[in-house]
Amino acid sequence: MNYCSACGADIVQKIPANDNRLRHVCIACERVHYQNPKIIAGCLPVYDDRILLCKRAIAPRENYWTLPAGFMELGETTEQAAVRETLEEANARVDQLQLFTVFNLPHVGQVYMMFRSRLLNETAHPGAESHAVVLYREEDIPWGKLAFPTIKYTLDCFYADRQQGSYQLHTGDIIRDAAGYTLHAKPENDRA
Repeated sequence: MNYCSACGADIVQKIPANDNRLRHVCIACERVHYQNPKIIAGCLPVYDDRILLCKRAIAPRENYWTLPAGFMELGETTEQAAVRETLEEANARVDQLQLFTVFNLPHVGQVYMMFRSRLLNETAHPGAESHAVVLYREEDIPWGKLAFPTIKYTLDCFYADRQQGSYQLHTGDIIRDAAGYTLHAKPENDRA
């Protein structure tokens, strides 16, 4: 951010009075321009014993596989965003949404909220952001070609819960370090 959207003056980074974080502040009108994390909402669509994955047709990670998900829009709930993204990316309809994973990604300022859902039929086909959509059994999932760590950890949690015979909410932080990405799950659900 370089210029104030209120008055057009230059922006500097400083800690405003009564604050404790570095912020973007206008040098003329002193307006504080807050930057907050983005919410990504999506679905883990289940049909019988298969999961619907989309092969990305856009950057980042084009040609890698993902669950249908994307940025939440103003005026919608997280569930509405998850349903909309599933329809846009896979032309697929879902119901019976249950919040399944909530992962913080502080290194990119995102929070992922993935809903376990029932895929209503197997007639899904690619939307504008997908090259392909496929229903995969666990053993057929292209594990080495998953687009994001959030997708891998969501699938890991799903299959661990399925083996246990019950599903729970999984929360944690995905931390990027020199070794890659690590899920720091909350103690009550660190099975992933």
